[in-house]
Amino acid sequence: MALGKSSAVVIGSFPLGESDRVVTFFSREYGKVRGVARASRRPRSRFAGALELFTVGELVFFDTGRSELLRIDHFDVVRPLARLRESLERLGHASWMVECVNRLTGERDPHAALYGLLTRGLRSMEVAPPGRVALSFVARCLDQTGHRPRLDACVECGRRAPFPRARLGEGGLVCEACAPCLPGLVPISPAATAALERLRGAPWEDVIGTPLGRTEGELKTVLDAHMTRLIGMAPRATKFLREVRRLSKIAGDRA
Repeated sequence: MALGKSSAVVIGSFPLGESDRVVTFFSREYGKVRGVARASRRPRSRFAGALELFTVGELVFFDTGRSELLRIDHFDVVRPLARLRESLERLGHASWMVECVNRLTGERDPHAALYGLLTRGLRSMEVAPPGRVALSFVARCLDQTGHRPRLDACVECGRRAPFPRARLGEGGLVCEACAPCLPGLVPISPAATAALERLRGAPWEDVIGTPLGRTEGELKTVLDAHMTRLIGMAPRATKFLREVRRLSKIAGDRA
């Protein structure tokens, strides 16, 4: 039975039986791992709320070798990031971030740089505009996981960008001449293309400190569509955010 230790973030969980929980972590040393936290749903559990979504802590586990699931021994909280769960908007955007990590990474594939990006993004979301932080994170997460869309030329004909009426496809930009031959493309303006390039390459503090203006909504649509192509379904967090906005609009109209 092997003992493992690593800094980690809780990126998902679900109940198992009457008192246990299966928890998914993204860890610095081991990448994405899943394990059973025995008796974690009991009132006097030793985990005592430590397994909440987005919590950063120090994970200790045993790998029995008899199952894909680890046996979680301890998870000592380093940073609870409780504010991300107190606002529906922050909850939705932070969920989009961890869903991207969960969907785009394999089991036990270490990626220390992505772990650092995730923890930095979640910490930033406690104080910075959540939509801007989430977009910055997802743009960089795509790069880190090898799914970076090409933005400097048409992926079909090689013609150099920019294009006045570009589309974004599976591999990147598609010019207006090639677009009619391809299904499922999403429009992307030159302004949004330039903003996406800046999100990927500018210093983190500069990116989250600079408003995106009218391109923010367009970038969310573009990155959502790109994620949908990659994982074969719309991100669940996107549906949650859409419902939050719908309910907020109803509440505003009634006020």
